[in-house]
Amino acid sequence: MTRIALVTGGVSGIGAATAKSLKAAGYSVAATYFGNGAEADAFSRQSSIPTYEWNVADFAATQKGIAAVTRDIGPVDILVNNAGITRDSSLHKMTLDQWRAVIDVDLGGCFNTCRAVIEGMRERQFGRIVNISSINALSGQFGQTNYAAAKAGVIGFTKALALEGASRGITANAIAPGYTDTEMVRAVPEAILKEIVASIPVGRLATPDEIARCVLFLVGEDAGFITGATLSINGGKYMI
Repeated sequence: MTRIALVTGGVSGIGAATAKSLKAAGYSVAATYFGNGAEADAFSRQSSIPTYEWNVADFAATQKGIAAVTRDIGPVDILVNNAGITRDSSLHKMTLDQWRAVIDVDLGGCFNTCRAVIEGMRERQFGRIVNISSINALSGQFGQTNYAAAKAGVIGFTKALALEGASRGITANAIAPGYTDTEMVRAVPEAILKEIVASIPVGRLATPDEIARCVLFLVGEDAGFITGATLSINGGKYMI
């Protein structure tokens, strides 16, 4: 039986690498995007992975979108919550909109997507959920109270969901990537990026494929005893 995987924010960066890795491993894969239609079209042409557009922060849109995936491909067995945004600002300058936007997408999106698939997973007695958190959920980061709070919330959410799903064959795990060579990180000013790389013991950024390989491990059929875990992949920058 071919398992069906859905990767949110799956047309670029870590999400795209994850979607492609899952497809190469034999899964039937769909990816979501929001707003970056040209990038999604290019990704779909190159990878032959179907894409669906909706805002994961919107509960109703997420329900509708996952219903479309289920209709077109089948019920979701594997969910990778990768969609996320940043709206960086020190707290004394942060607007309410900046706070809410990040919380709603990065944390609210996990609730919305998991809520849309969890009942089906419980009925089928199988599910693999991987929620992408961040090193900054563990270490904190100047100018990211919203992002750090949302990504730390993802870890707590994942642990509670792991307890709820364990008896039904559903695992829930989080991955906390360190600084990874994506468009988001490449947008950091060059001088600051050099400082970041210098602070990483292995001396470089992660590649998206390195994060994707860890997702692939956690969603495997033989990973059923791993649940409620947070896998930190950060080149030794932050150790717990």
